[in-house]
Amino acid sequence: MREYRFNVPPGWPVPPRGWRPPQEWQPDPSWPPAPAGWQFWVAETDAPAPASAAARGRHAAPFAKASVPERSSGGGLFSGKKRLKAQNAELEAEKTRLEAQKTRLEEQNAGLVAQKTRLEEQNAELDAEKIRLGAGKARLEAENAGLREWVERFGVMDAMQISAATEDLRVEQSRLQGAIEDANRRLREIEAQVVQTEDVALLQEVGVYEYQHPLGDAVAYKAKLAEIKDQIKSMARNSQAVLGATNWTVNGSAAEGRRMVRDFSKLMLRAYNAEADNCVRTMRPYKLQSAIDRLTKAGDAIVKLGKTMDIRVSDDYHRLRVYELQLTADHLAKVEEEKEQVRAQRERQREEEAARREFEREKARLRKEETHYRTALAKLINKGDTAGAEELKTKLEEIGAAVADVEARQANVRAGYVYVISNIGAFGENVVKIGMTRRLEPEDRVRELGDASVPFRFDTHALIFSEDAVALEGRLHDELADRRVNRVNLRREFFYATPADVRGLLEQIAGQHLLEYRDVPEALEWRQSTQGTAPIT
Repeated sequence: MREYRFNVPPGWPVPPRGWRPPQEWQPDPSWPPAPAGWQFWVAETDAPAPASAAARGRHAAPFAKASVPERSSGGGLFSGKKRLKAQNAELEAEKTRLEAQKTRLEEQNAGLVAQKTRLEEQNAELDAEKIRLGAGKARLEAENAGLREWVERFGVMDAMQISAATEDLRVEQSRLQGAIEDANRRLREIEAQVVQTEDVALLQEVGVYEYQHPLGDAVAYKAKLAEIKDQIKSMARNSQAVLGATNWTVNGSAAEGRRMVRDFSKLMLRAYNAEADNCVRTMRPYKLQSAIDRLTKAGDAIVKLGKTMDIRVSDDYHRLRVYELQLTADHLAKVEEEKEQVRAQRERQREEEAARREFEREKARLRKEETHYRTALAKLINKGDTAGAEELKTKLEEIGAAVADVEARQANVRAGYVYVISNIGAFGENVVKIGMTRRLEPEDRVRELGDASVPFRFDTHALIFSEDAVALEGRLHDELADRRVNRVNLRREFFYATPADVRGLLEQIAGQHLLEYRDVPEALEWRQSTQGTAPIT
């Protein structure tokens, strides 16, 4: 029995092999109509059916018109010429029509060539896109969508073909997922081998330094480091730093084998010590963990390079050198801490000396003024001016009280002024500085703070005198501890707070001492600078 297949007309999409139209199936209206006389069913081995006789007649008609007519017996020579001219005109017209048809076919051919070029370019782009992992997945999804569209157009498709295509998609997706996981695993392995040494990256993660082995002072750390260095030298001299194989032979000689292992061990120890010394030399407290990681990686590298002869850095020696790194970091931190304490002490001494000089100047001025008044009082008493003498005595009593007050202020190291100042141009609107000075004129201290180290002068919001200014300042600092700008160096008395926030605390703490307070800073220099006008001199 002969098998027949469905013969698709030109311009229709090609169905899968073995597809048969279901009952009541109709072609898509957007497809071109089938040629006249088209055979939809052909034998499985037959070629596409030729055009019908009518179609052949339609294509052959022009040639029939162009054939030379038979000569008639009548009409003469002139009638024959007329018929030849008429036939020639018909041939010319047919030639023109054929040339026009040829031009149209050439234009269609050119369009097809351009379309083919575009398709080839698109195909090249798709081939390049296939190299990317994500694009391969997208292509598979697009093919799956195309299969679904085919099913929707032609109805029934072989279930086995759909199942096979779906399984291929799942296999490809699983392969891609496995490739992604493998790449992530390799990335994690590489990251584990990389030691972070960039200062900027390390500084971004730095916190408050915690001492690994707390000692009293920098001298104690220095002595401990000297002791550790002696232990390091002792282990290196006694061949306890790097260990190696003891049964290695060279040309059958155990002695030569031991000599080779010893030489290679010395070479490995030099490399390890060079890395350790470099870590010590470039140590900063925030680099401690990075330095330990680098030294550990150096030890691992020696193990890999000396695997054949079992050469490795001993655990005790590695722990000793890590201990050295920790002590070095602690020593540097302690030195910096002591330097900061010295700077703070010097600043306090300068402040105390400035206050002492100011007290002395004030006492000298008052004593001089007292001397003038006593001289004037003696003259008035000699003249018998009792009223004038009483007035001068009152003035002398005031001067004596002022001298006593200055001496009391000088003797009481806790008495002074607590100041609240801000500098919008330098630190912004929500930053204030809260400090204390023992000066008789606290504004002198504020002017010193606004010297060349900041671009604009400080604005004073409050000056509060207190017999225990140290305690008042400490109370304010404690209340604003969570708003400190510098949480490491507590001498930097800047806080993230507005002047109004500090005023509320002063009203609770200072009480009757708070006489005047300005919430809004003038900041004249900064305001004039931001407006582009020249500052007032």
